[in-house]
Amino acid sequence: MSDPATVFVATCDLSGQVRGRAVPHSDEEDVLRTGTGWVPANLGITSFGPIAPGTPFGSTGDLRLLPDEATRTDIPADQDAGKPGLRLYLADQTGLDGEPWACCPRTFLRSALDDLRETTGLSVTASFEHEFTLEGLPPTRPFSLQRLRAAEPFGSDLLALLDGAGLRPENWLPEYGDDQFEITLRPADALTAADRAVLLRELVRDLATRRGLRACFAPLPDPAGSGNGVHIHLSLQDADGRPVLHDPTRPGSLSEPGARFAAGILRHARALTAWTAPSPTSYLRLTPHRWSVGGVFLAERNREALLRICPTSRLGGGDPARQFNLEYRAADATANPWLALGALVRAGLAGLHGDPAGYPEPRVWPESADESDLAEVPALPRTLPEALDALEADKVASSWFDPDLLATHLAVRRSELDRLDGLDDAARARETARVH
Repeated sequence: MSDPATVFVATCDLSGQVRGRAVPHSDEEDVLRTGTGWVPANLGITSFGPIAPGTPFGSTGDLRLLPDEATRTDIPADQDAGKPGLRLYLADQTGLDGEPWACCPRTFLRSALDDLRETTGLSVTASFEHEFTLEGLPPTRPFSLQRLRAAEPFGSDLLALLDGAGLRPENWLPEYGDDQFEITLRPADALTAADRAVLLRELVRDLATRRGLRACFAPLPDPAGSGNGVHIHLSLQDADGRPVLHDPTRPGSLSEPGARFAAGILRHARALTAWTAPSPTSYLRLTPHRWSVGGVFLAERNREALLRICPTSRLGGGDPARQFNLEYRAADATANPWLALGALVRAGLAGLHGDPAGYPEPRVWPESADESDLAEVPALPRTLPEALDALEADKVASSWFDPDLLATHLAVRRSELDRLDGLDDAARARETARVH
């Protein structure tokens, strides 16, 4: 694509919203070197617009948004829609001296990955599956070719856009819910995977607008309908790139390090949801029988497990060890991908380093386990206030975050709760869908 007139330098906030500043293309080289201005108080902006009261940041203080050149993403001009091209960079938030800012979400993930690598020699490969609805299409049936074709040319244009931007799409499919679709990207190193999750949402929304549609990533646009989840897939590799999660001699074929990593996620699950499912309406979706999360347990190929051991295949000479991964299912697109993945890595690290008495090896429930077998598994928080209380009560999990980042997150979440206070579930869902 020819050079666009505008360059947008972006970060992703605590509500999963992409925000930033635009500069002329003529200043691109300068902004790559020195960044552009930003304000600490912006971390406290809620999904509904205002800055949450009670955050640690006021009218003073300055930061820089320092672009990562590796994240450059070009959105081509769309003459039919009257939209010029745009170049987008994701940025780290730094001090004026370029030093990392302790409350930067992207820095939080990078630090967690660095600690994992330095203390265990392990690295993470990840992928994010996104579900969303497309408003403006005729009624169609779940998983049908009719729905796939009804979304054209959006679908083909989306695959071409993602492929051209280097996001490596894997699957594009009509989903179960009304007007629902799913897009998956191929696995990548954890920071790249989270970057791509941030970019994907914006590219989908932008393209939908240009095609006269509206993309909605809200966890549950209608309480009577199906929810939109974000499933986070994780695998671990050693320093030589060999997969370490797979051991066919153990329950579920999950290796001992994999079980310890899973134990950390399960141990801190209630606190984790305050980061991975941070909307008041997230908890309308996270209930049994919605194929989201029916409880805090680890299971083989069970779509109601918090952690699902995904299937592998030997078709075409496939290697189960390289396919083997854990899927965390209690996330949605109101979460910041950097923080969500970083929190999972921190929890996994706690399991790897923790006393086995505090992080016992989890039971791997077989695929054959039914509802009566799972009746006693622990439950996730039923509401966002319950999840926030769990986060504050979990001193290990809360210690992973800079105190100002933690305080801002709590303030933003409670401000959003106040914004929806007094509304019934349907109205709360509509208000959330309006901004996501």
